[in-house]
Amino acid sequence: MLIATSGVLSPEPAVEFARRLLGQHGRVTLITVIEVPRAFLGELQSSDARDAVSAGERAVGSYLEERGRKIVEPVRIALETARIPTDVRFLEGSDAAATITTAAADLEADLVIVGATRPIFNREAWESVSARVMLESRRPVLVVPSPPADDAPNDSRSRAD
Repeated sequence: MLIATSGVLSPEPAVEFARRLLGQHGRVTLITVIEVPRAFLGELQSSDARDAVSAGERAVGSYLEERGRKIVEPVRIALETARIPTDVRFLEGSDAAATITTAAADLEADLVIVGATRPIFNREAWESVSARVMLESRRPVLVVPSPPADDAPNDSRSRAD
């Protein structure tokens, strides 16, 4: 099973679906796709070509690791708490839908779980990453909606005044 998140996937329903669908011996690969600002990172490279390549690779690796960990952490913790074996990967790509679809095919995922970042039944939704993965993937895709706005932790009603 592949779970792809950009940081908006609600961990609880995604983990609950995974737990129910995996069975005794299933595993999850948790991914996020990150577009690396190579032009910016290139400015950080040294003038020596050999040093520049290794410095650039280190900068890209550090950027992927730092951004990736922040994005997947809530889902990773929820999977770990549910004792679901998980492999975490941070993938570089400028087209998240294409990268997710390719990862699902490469991993031969039985199911792809993604979050809906927009209401699914309006015109703009069909331009979303989750909609493109549904259309382009040759794998089953489960789209988990975002929690209602009044369930959001930053809702003014939930803050102490």
